[in-house]
Amino acid sequence: MYLITKKEELTENIYWMDVCAPRVAKSAKPGQFLIVKAGEKGERIPLTICDYDKEQGTVSIVFQTLGDSTKKIAALNEGEYLHDFVGPLGNPSELVFEDPEELRKKKILFVAGGVGTAPVYPQIKFLHDLGVDVDVVLGTKSKTTLILEDKMKGACTNLYVCTDDGSYGFKGMVTDRVKALVENEGKTYDLCVAIGPMIMMKFVSKLTKELGIHTIVSLNPIMVDGTGMCGACRVTIDGKVKFACVDGPEFDGHLIDFDEAMRRQAMYKTVEGKKAILQENKEREHKEKCDYTEALNETK
Repeated sequence: MYLITKKEELTENIYWMDVCAPRVAKSAKPGQFLIVKAGEKGERIPLTICDYDKEQGTVSIVFQTLGDSTKKIAALNEGEYLHDFVGPLGNPSELVFEDPEELRKKKILFVAGGVGTAPVYPQIKFLHDLGVDVDVVLGTKSKTTLILEDKMKGACTNLYVCTDDGSYGFKGMVTDRVKALVENEGKTYDLCVAIGPMIMMKFVSKLTKELGIHTIVSLNPIMVDGTGMCGACRVTIDGKVKFACVDGPEFDGHLIDFDEAMRRQAMYKTVEGKKAILQENKEREHKEKCDYTEALNETK
């Protein structure tokens, strides 16, 4: 059982929680995720790590209530417990493994969309602690749905907020703001990290490919089980099959078949779609067994 030490509603239906999990906090790195369950028989929910405090032994998560399982988590209060809090899972951001001196020479842009702001924050905080300057373009529907603005301001060099309705900051899509920064304001970037809805990451990657900016995205939005067992997050990367949960969640945005990934994401939202994916997984496993048996027979 994992004690909830802090709970805050950031905006309507989006919550911040600090959870006491010393072992997770000790090992956590930017880019990784967790599996969270409200109760013993609850659904497994993959959530990216938003922050962690190794000394306090706490890990922070930010989530939006979309279904029954996230609503059950949101119904818990400070002093109550989550049943499961497993992690850290997945591979850390590639930035974690780079030489700090080399990182300080790079011009890095982060693009965050909606709740995707949460997994962006630990990465820019990590870079800020190393003395690396970064720019952040943060997109949201309106001023009322904006989250973590103050935390972002404290960790990045420049923060550019975009709202769909123009109620705050730049009116328009994040891609419009990125294009304006590069083409109108003379900004240059060596790397772009984009995290948010799949459609946003697709079009950011399309734009940065045109601009010649290496781009990394997180495929956390399509994860379900988080262990590679369900097959829901199977994606094609540069023509090869990968799983977002065990091979990622971060990948080169210019190599992802986004259309395929979004089709799978949409399928998993319906009962019929789930059945189709399960059947697809069974057929794939059967083929693998047949190929293995055939290979064994050839060696005899």
